[in-house]
Amino acid sequence: MKTNSKNAVVLSSGGLDSTTVMAIASSLGYDIYSLSFDYGQRHSYELEAAKKIAEAFAVKEHIVAKIDLRIFGGSALTADIPVPKKDSDKPPKEEIPVTYVPARNTIFLSYALALAEVKEANEIFIGVNAVDYSGYPDCRPEFIEAFEKMANLATKVGVSGTTSIKIKTPLIDLSKAEIIKQGVALGVDYSITHSCYDPHPGGFACGSCDSCILRKKGFAEAEMNDPTRYYLSI
Repeated sequence: MKTNSKNAVVLSSGGLDSTTVMAIASSLGYDIYSLSFDYGQRHSYELEAAKKIAEAFAVKEHIVAKIDLRIFGGSALTADIPVPKKDSDKPPKEEIPVTYVPARNTIFLSYALALAEVKEANEIFIGVNAVDYSGYPDCRPEFIEAFEKMANLATKVGVSGTTSIKIKTPLIDLSKAEIIKQGVALGVDYSITHSCYDPHPGGFACGSCDSCILRKKGFAEAEMNDPTRYYLSI
């Protein structure tokens, strides 16, 4: 089976980074299969955002895979553990925070790999970043390289030699400000994206979790208006 080089799977969390990645894939002429996850996270706002984003980019198909990582817990996003908040807009420390979900990107990329085989796509796009990020180990280049190698050892298309699966990480070496500038240049409407780990009712971002702090810092450094609806500013 030969894969279709025009098809790509794009992991979409509904957030700033994954939406910028989708814009990049779209600008390169790919037919996009958007893949999101209902994994037992604290809220559904990011899935609502992912749906709007898929519609905005007119993807070929938006698939929401339902899995339950709450059965394992171990994270503030999947267990009854408070989401850490900060009193200032300083970026998070370099330690791995409690918002890290064990093996999440490994699980997500495995689903994306299966979808890529079914949809005959040899490109998987993911918005991991190793510059302005929370310190998650599964956002590093070493992890992506290892997963790509495994992907080509574990799939029919990989072992048959008909093609090779590529994990595309166009944002991995960019600052949040650089990501935002690139997205704006590609026409991304960041007002429909959602990044907050612990939003208030109505979808208002808390403004003080790691993700909100990184987002605010990015827009400030890019010298661009932040369209996010923050609870602390209303």
